[in-house]
Amino acid sequence: MDTWHRMRPKLYSTCLFFLALDCSVVMGSEVENHLDMGRDFLARGQLQDALSHYHAAVEGDPNNYLTYFKRGTVYLALGKAKFALLDFGKVLELKPDFTAARYQRGVVLMKQASIEDARKELYNVYIGNGDFAREAYDLYSKLDGLAYDIELATYYQENKDYESGINSLDRLIEHCPWAPSLREQRSQLYLSSGNVQHAIMDLRTATKLQADDTDGHYKLSKIYYSIGEVSESLKEIRECLKLDPDHKLCHSHYKIVKKIDRLIVDSQSALNIKDFSSSIQFAKKVKDGDYTCSHVDMPIRDFEHALHIDQEHRQATEGLKKAKNLQKQAERKDYYKILNVKRTATKQEIIKAYRKAAQQWHPDNFQGEAKKNAEKRFIEIASAKEVLTNPEKREQFDRGIDPLDPESGRHHQDGFNPFQQFHQFHGSPFTFKFNFN
Repeated sequence: MDTWHRMRPKLYSTCLFFLALDCSVVMGSEVENHLDMGRDFLARGQLQDALSHYHAAVEGDPNNYLTYFKRGTVYLALGKAKFALLDFGKVLELKPDFTAARYQRGVVLMKQASIEDARKELYNVYIGNGDFAREAYDLYSKLDGLAYDIELATYYQENKDYESGINSLDRLIEHCPWAPSLREQRSQLYLSSGNVQHAIMDLRTATKLQADDTDGHYKLSKIYYSIGEVSESLKEIRECLKLDPDHKLCHSHYKIVKKIDRLIVDSQSALNIKDFSSSIQFAKKVKDGDYTCSHVDMPIRDFEHALHIDQEHRQATEGLKKAKNLQKQAERKDYYKILNVKRTATKQEIIKAYRKAAQQWHPDNFQGEAKKNAEKRFIEIASAKEVLTNPEKREQFDRGIDPLDPESGRHHQDGFNPFQQFHQFHGSPFTFKFNFN
C-alpha cells in the first residue's frame, strides 16, 4: 500500500503527459487536415472555402508562421489588402528573415500607394540578394516615378488642369489599384470635368477598398441626388447610416432624400390610379424644391401622360408648362462657367481662357469614347467664346436669354463653326477625322 501511495503521483503526472501528447497529435492532425483542404480549394480557385480552412488552421496553431503566410496569400488573391498586411506582418514577427512575406508586404504597400513604407520593405528584400531580390528591385525602381505622379496629380488639380490630373492618376492607379485616396482624387477631377459616371465608378470602388467609408457613401448619395437619381441616392445614404447612425451630414441629407423619394412614389401611385390632381400636387412639391433638372423629368412624363388621357385637364396643362420651364432654366448653359472666367471678365481674359480650354479639349488629343466627350466639350467651349466675345450676345445672355438657343431664332445664324474659330486663333495644324454639322 505504501508503494502504491509513493507511485501514484508519478503515474498521475505520466498520464497527464501522455494525454497532452495525445491532444497535441490530434490538434496537429486537424491543423494539417485544414491546411490540406485549404490547399485543395485554393488549387480549384475556391478562395472563400480555402480561407475558411486557413482560419481554422491559424486558430489551431497560432505560432505557425507558414499558416499565416498561406492565409495572407489568399487574402491577397481576394483583394483584401488590409488583412493580407496583418498576416504578413505576423509572419515577420514570428520569422523576421522570411523574405517571401517581406516581399509580399512591399507589393501590397505599393498597391496601396504607401510609397515610403513600400520602399523600406522592397529595399530590404533586394539588398538581401536572395529570393525575390530581382522582383523587389524592379518594383523599387518604379517608386520614385509614382511619388512624382502623386505630386503632379495634386499640382494639376490645384491649377484646374483636370485632364492632365486624370492622366497622372490613370498611371498611378495602374500600379496602385488598392489606394482609395487616388480613386477619390480622380473622382473629384472627373466631377470637375463634367464626367459624372466615371466619378461615381471611382467613388464606388473607393468605398469597397476601405471598410466603414461613411464619407464615400455620403459623397455618392450627393452625386446621385444632383443628377436626379433619387432611389440610388437613398440607397447610398442608408449605407452611410448603417455604418454610423450618428453621422450628422448623412442624417441631414437622408431626411431630404427620403422626403423627395416619398413624393415621387406618391405621385406615381396617384397617376397609376388616374388621380391626376393628387399626382400633380405631389409632383409640384418635387418641382418647387431646389433640385436639378433631372428631378422634373418624372413630373413632365406624368403631366404628358395625364394630357394624353384627358387633353382638357387644366391642372396637367399648367403643370406641364411650369415643369418644362423649370427644366429649360436648369439646362441653360453657363458660358462663364464653361470657360472658367468671372462674369466681369474682359474680352482679352475670355479669349485667353478660350485658347487654353480649346487646346486642352481639342478632339485630336483623344481617342475612343473619350474623343466623343471631348468633341462635346470643344463645341461648348467654342459656343461660350462666341457668346462672351460678342457684346450683343453677351448682353442677351446676362439678361437670361441664350442667343444660341434654337428657340430664340438666333441659333448659329452667322454660320457658327467651332473648328473654324479654333483655326482663327491657332492656325490649322490638325487634320480632322470627323464631320461637324
